[in-house]
This record gives sequence, C-alpha cells and structure tokens, in this order.
Amino acid sequence: MQRKTLLSAGIAVAALASIAVFAQQGGPSRDDIIEAVSPDLPTGARQQQRIQSQKAIAAARASAPKIAARAPAAPTIDDVYDVDSFKRSVTYLGLASAFVNLSDTCPTDPANPDELCATLNPAPAFTNFNFQDAARIKLPPKATNSLLCYWFSPVVTVNYVNGGASLAYGRLRYNPTLTVENPVLADPALIDPTTGAPFGGKLLTSMTSSENFVVPLPPTTNFTERTRDSNVCMAGFISKKALVDNYGLTDAQATEFFKKETIVRLNISGSAQNVGFASMVFGLRIMGDER
Repeated sequence: MQRKTLLSAGIAVAALASIAVFAQQGGPSRDDIIEAVSPDLPTGARQQQRIQSQKAIAAARASAPKIAARAPAAPTIDDVYDVDSFKRSVTYLGLASAFVNLSDTCPTDPANPDELCATLNPAPAFTNFNFQDAARIKLPPKATNSLLCYWFSPVVTVNYVNGGASLAYGRLRYNPTLTVENPVLADPALIDPTTGAPFGGKLLTSMTSSENFVVPLPPTTNFTERTRDSNVCMAGFISKKALVDNYGLTDAQATEFFKKETIVRLNISGSAQNVGFASMVFGLRIMGDER
C-alpha cells in the first residue's frame, strides 16, 4: 500500500546545498523535450493572439453607441489569462510520495514495499533509471472546476565518489512527468498532438520540475550532499484552457473532463554518474479550483 506521508521532521530541517547546474552530455531524451511543451507554461503565441483578439473586441465595444449602463465586464484573458479559475478558492486534492534509491545492491530495504531501486553501474559509466507510476492520486468526479495544479517537493541525498587520480564529475539528473488518465480521453477521434496518435484514455505531461546536478570531483573525493527544494505550478499541469488550446478538445469535452474521475500517476526518470548511492523522495500534492 502506497505511503501517503512525506518526510520525517529530520528531513524538514536539512540544509540547502548550492550545486552548480550544467547541461548533461548527450542529446535530449523525450522526457527532456516534453518539458518544453508543458501546459504548465503559458503559451506565448496563442496568448498574444487572444490578447489581440480581446483588444479588437474591446475597441469595437468602446466605439459602439452607449445604450445603457452595464455591469462591470468579467475579466478577460488580457486581464488575468486564466479566466476559468478567476476568484475561485483553492481546494486540496491529495498527497502522494515516491521513494527512489540508487545503490550498488537493490533493494536497499527489502522490508519497504514502497521503495523503487536502480542498481548503479560501476564508475565512470552512466546509470539510467525510469520508474513509471512511482506514485499516484485518484481524484473522484467533479473534484475540481477547471484546473489541476501541484506542489512538488524533492528531497535528494546523494553520495559523489571519485576514486581515480584525475578530475572527474559527479552527475545526477531527474525528470518528473505526470500521466493523466480520464475517460474523456478514450474517444478514438481525439488525437494527442504530442504523439500524433489517439490519446487512448491518457496523456503525458511535464511539471517543469526537472533538475540536473554536475559536481566537480578532485582525485580521491568522497562526500555526501543533501538538497531540499519545492516548486509550484504556473498555468497548471492540466486546465480547461490547456485541454482546448494545447490538446484539441472542444469546450464541451474540456468541461466534461472535470466531471469525470481522474487518475494522476507520477513518473521519475534520470541518470547518474560517479555516484556511490542516492536517496530521492518526491512529494506530490495536487490542488484545484473549487467548483
């Protein structure tokens, strides 16, 4: 049974570590690329088109004869961008945690059914890891009005090792993504623009929360470092606006989406080099806008 508790009190007081971040060698993977098209990032081109459209409408209204006093108009995309969630209260929708270890021997704790573990390759070879459905939250129908947002809180403890006689680099990269399952996406006529194929009941989206650590290691270096940070969404990992603008659903389909049960699955992929061990805890909390 999946754990719902995040971290002990001891982890909460861990010191932040300042780590230089550089681009990892090699070309980007699909998990790296998807972050660039995440609905969490407002779409600049479409936003500008809508802003221009809203301005044209506003100009036309301004030049029209004044018939009678009207109530103040609702805010527009030009005003607040996300008009669907405007002035709605935040509602908390659940919490889940994923526990990922990198070690020379797996599992590191046979008594812990929640542990996900990848066996490290001998240095200096890279070790790749990819855990699908590492944690999940099941939302009932009508849990939110038009938006799914997140708080994402990774706690990473990593041991960097260089047993050689020359300078080396310790590397750790992780990239979280979310698989979102909803019956509305089962319509075979709906095509996922990120794959060119039918959604098949689910879509994959990024959280704009990946990190890439690169640490210089002088000869015969061995040290352990812990980092603790959190980030929150911007436009949301799923919203009514994104379903229409990014994924091609109609307004009616996007409205229906939020009336159905939704399952959100957290996936974690990445790589490591010159790492003796790593312990990564990823806390995921979901919020929405109250109906």
